[in-house]
Amino acid sequence: MTDESSFGARLRALRLERGLSQAALAGEEISTGYLSRLESGARQPTERVVAYLAGQLGVDRQAFDAPLNATPAAGGGSSLARTLSIAASCTDDESVEELVDALATADEEDPQLRWQALWLIAGFRHRRGERTEELACLEKLAEVADELGLPALQSRSRTQLARCLRSAGQIARALELAESAHRTAKDSGLTVSDTGTALLALVSAEAEAGRVTDARAHAQELVALVEEGPDVLRAEALWSAATVCSRQGDDEAVHAYLGRAMRSLDSRVDPVLWARLRLAAASLYLQSRPALTDRARTCLTEAETALSLIGTPVQQQELLVLQAHLAFEEGRYADARAAHDRLDFDDLVLTYRDRIRLQTLDSLLLIVEGNQQEGRARLKRLGDEARRASNMDLAAEIWRVLAETLENAEHAGRR
Repeated sequence: MTDESSFGARLRALRLERGLSQAALAGEEISTGYLSRLESGARQPTERVVAYLAGQLGVDRQAFDAPLNATPAAGGGSSLARTLSIAASCTDDESVEELVDALATADEEDPQLRWQALWLIAGFRHRRGERTEELACLEKLAEVADELGLPALQSRSRTQLARCLRSAGQIARALELAESAHRTAKDSGLTVSDTGTALLALVSAEAEAGRVTDARAHAQELVALVEEGPDVLRAEALWSAATVCSRQGDDEAVHAYLGRAMRSLDSRVDPVLWARLRLAAASLYLQSRPALTDRARTCLTEAETALSLIGTPVQQQELLVLQAHLAFEEGRYADARAAHDRLDFDDLVLTYRDRIRLQTLDSLLLIVEGNQQEGRARLKRLGDEARRASNMDLAAEIWRVLAETLENAEHAGRR
């Protein structure tokens, strides 16, 4: 039986290192309330529960004893192990920055410790919108996972790396890694959470690569897989399916999936994801033809209220961009330009897709402001850029916008 005084702290540290919520870790076997009591030390686990949690976390049974061995009472143990324990058990940025320094001199450390440190640092970089640093960290994470040869860590590393590459616009490699992560998860019989998260990355990469039929099939597989799974993963799966249906122009399915996604997640379970779902819904409503501006405005109002309390710089920028898109769709061009110009373009932390869509909006504003030749030339350059980045879905969207502006100009010339 594991030591009661250390199990809860180590369990929480392992969960936070992997970026899992209590609901995701609890899965289908135990309740989040029971897991919370385990982490606080109020309950002692059975051997069956210890084995289950080890499987969920992708670690050996002995991992729950690691802090006692790595940090003796006399103050021994490695610098990385001590710093990792501290960073995993608190939320301030300073402790993670100290972990970055400790990792820089820890090449000879246990690779499991290095993997855990890199996982924690990658999450920290992601929350701050430091995409270049996050990408470098995830590349190392994947290398260490391959060194360890543990399927769960390999799948998780490749999934996160694929997500980061997709956000950076590197679609071809993102697709390759997402396919590998999904294959590893299925072949190794990993948990619903691991398999589902890998599928999420695969669906997104396929959709942006223009493989929308494959993406929809995988989205349907994903929704079925997580139907009885954790609330957070189910909400993300439904959101992903809605996004794919939007690319196919199936607005009825989009609205059905979005409604299920937003109903499936209580704001108290994961308030950040709850707000992100509203941003995503607003974006999809604005991409409908015709744009559903009333629904989009409602979602943005709800998201703005939540993000004023918990929002990161990335989410605040996403909100402002969507407010600009909404104003444009409503014909409030001056408001759209004002929202666009409030963005700090020297400190943008948006994804590649969102940056290109923002530049598309700027081009459309130039056209309605009378700079038609410059606006159309910019749209053409953006379409070419998206095509060269293998983001065929985004390229098609820009070419459609360009065609619509040319058609509108032709109709205006006839009147």
